[in-house]
Amino acid sequence: MKKLKALDEDDLKDHSLNVEDVLKFNGLSDVDGLDLFSELKVLKKIFPNENTDMFGCVALVVDTMGATLVTPAATGRALVEPTGEEDNIAPSDKKIKIGINGFGRIGRLVARVALQRDDVELVAVNDPFITTDYMTYMFKYDSVHGPWKHHELKVKDSKTLLFGEKPVTVFGVRNPEEIPWGETGADFVVESTGVFTDKDKAAAHLKGGAKKVIISAPSKDAPMFVVGVNENEYKPEYDIVSNASCTTNCLAPLAKVINDRFGIVEGLMTTVHSITATQKTVDGPSSKDWRGGRAASFNIIPSSTGAAKAVGKVLPALNGKLTGMSFRVPTVDVSVVDLTVRLAKAATYDDIKNAIKEESEGKLKGILGYTEDDVVSTDFIGDSRSSIFDAKAGIALNENFVKLVSWYDNEWGYSSRVVDLIVHIASQC
Repeated sequence: MKKLKALDEDDLKDHSLNVEDVLKFNGLSDVDGLDLFSELKVLKKIFPNENTDMFGCVALVVDTMGATLVTPAATGRALVEPTGEEDNIAPSDKKIKIGINGFGRIGRLVARVALQRDDVELVAVNDPFITTDYMTYMFKYDSVHGPWKHHELKVKDSKTLLFGEKPVTVFGVRNPEEIPWGETGADFVVESTGVFTDKDKAAAHLKGGAKKVIISAPSKDAPMFVVGVNENEYKPEYDIVSNASCTTNCLAPLAKVINDRFGIVEGLMTTVHSITATQKTVDGPSSKDWRGGRAASFNIIPSSTGAAKAVGKVLPALNGKLTGMSFRVPTVDVSVVDLTVRLAKAATYDDIKNAIKEESEGKLKGILGYTEDDVVSTDFIGDSRSSIFDAKAGIALNENFVKLVSWYDNEWGYSSRVVDLIVHIASQC
């Protein structure tokens, strides 16, 4: 990485450097923003939302690199040029190395998300219950999200998969303490088995060389984060965190906007949720949840969910104000949240729509969506956003009592947030 130095006013007369020039000086060709800045591991410090003006972002990047800017943002000019000297700043293309424990629905989709991004690198997968050949098949073909189309995928040997020319190490270890993450350079491990969801169990990955563990499920004792809502509360000393649930990731951004703008006195949530791998194809034993043991493809099944109560963990202002339930329905992907709330501040339904639309185009862009189209569930398969507000589906009884509807791809959207959370944590370490 080349050092940058400030230009004085005399230099300014002879230079007309724009933002792209500054980025090129550092060997950076991608100026779209998000991937660039996450590669620099300062995503949230310098890119708090996609409306940040590009000059401001570059100014902060340059400041991070130790340069001094002497021009006001209004000029639109970046007063820096390369010196050709080397320093010890890490290369901008250094990727965040990820390992995945458990190659089920979420594990495979987190892998798909990671392999399509430039800021992270999948280096290892552990699953003791499937062979490398079968792992390849399960990754390559997906009944919901379609076949893998981005790299040629093949087995190099019993311990290595090749995505194009990129090797990914495969382990088949049952005890997480014995998974040698450190040998692969995997600093971040996604714990997606659904088994090791508390801090003590997830901590086993640290013994194998992982530095941070992200649990892809709610946890009874690990700090819980929802990107777009409370990720800035993360502290570097947190080695084990939870990405909450897919439903909490849908509900929390919507609830945050409503509470920030109008105040929530109390509310009830219902999620109409697609079937998941824990359900039965035909009626079978389910001692803890008798209704959950009924055939998933043939029934609408009432179920419990802690998603609404979990919102109180990521938004303390709503603690004790929300609860909810679930209906499991015979669709394979995409779910929808119905949030019915009593407002502290009177608002028309148009006021609410406008507030959500504004946030969806501002600091919650990419997390919270907004649509006025006549959509149905399959329209959201593969949507990476956490929550897409359906303006036409909601209703208001009066200016203090409303029902709001928001869609989410409970697989792809959630898996995207797992990777986003990793990138954010990396930027803070």
